[in-house]
Amino acid sequence: MELVDTHCHIQSIGQLDMGEETTRKLWEKAGDISANTVIAAAEKTGVTRLICVGCDLEDSRLAIEFVRSRTTCWASIGIHPHEAQHFTGNQKSLREFANLASEPKVVAIGECGLDFYYNHSSKAAQLAMLHFQIELALEYNLPLIFHVREAFDDFWPVFDRHPGVQGVLHSFTDSADNLAKALERGLYIGVNGIATFTKNQVQTEVYKAIPLQKLVLETDAPFLTPTPYRGRVNEPKQVAVIADFLAKLRAEDRETLAAATTINARKLFGIA
Repeated sequence: MELVDTHCHIQSIGQLDMGEETTRKLWEKAGDISANTVIAAAEKTGVTRLICVGCDLEDSRLAIEFVRSRTTCWASIGIHPHEAQHFTGNQKSLREFANLASEPKVVAIGECGLDFYYNHSSKAAQLAMLHFQIELALEYNLPLIFHVREAFDDFWPVFDRHPGVQGVLHSFTDSADNLAKALERGLYIGVNGIATFTKNQVQTEVYKAIPLQKLVLETDAPFLTPTPYRGRVNEPKQVAVIADFLAKLRAEDRETLAAATTINARKLFGIA
């Protein structure tokens, strides 16, 4: 039985001055670990493929370099909505970012999108970077990894302006209505450890309702550690815990769920 972690940030492990700072510091709390031991631990639980997701220019470069010699890892390059303010109007950085799309083992653009919960970047900056990354993905025929939080009313009009977009709604926690809109548009739905500890019954019902053919699993490691491992730094191996939880929640056979989500991930990202 094989599983895929479609969203993790393990390229930051052991980095002292590269990559996204918050992620880097959280990995430091995990103690004396290495990326290779984290990957090996994941493989022992059946997690045989990992998508390493960038959040800005430097982090995306780091992800590309990280996956270059690792046969079970691929990279996604992205400008997170929190970072949008640093790139709007910066043509040099945007050109450098766009050039990364043709690098070997880059299989997606993102994470990108809109986050109006934190608003670390202005709405205008977030919208500009979302348009930019969708257009880049279409140019290179790559799927997108979308981060959308309390912003779907603005997200759907942007999405609908770009026919042919493929991708996944990462860390989906929203309404049945937005789930339906996502499925109408052919998007995949990424579910992580939040499903194991949410107290929101509406969210739980949404997790039950996601069609198996559109479900993919993720950890967002080192964030969002699932129950019963709350308080620890998350790792890709916990995809197995998430798969167990969802199989029970949805009254599905675990191996059926694992096989379907692996097929979905391989199809979405074009990985072997």
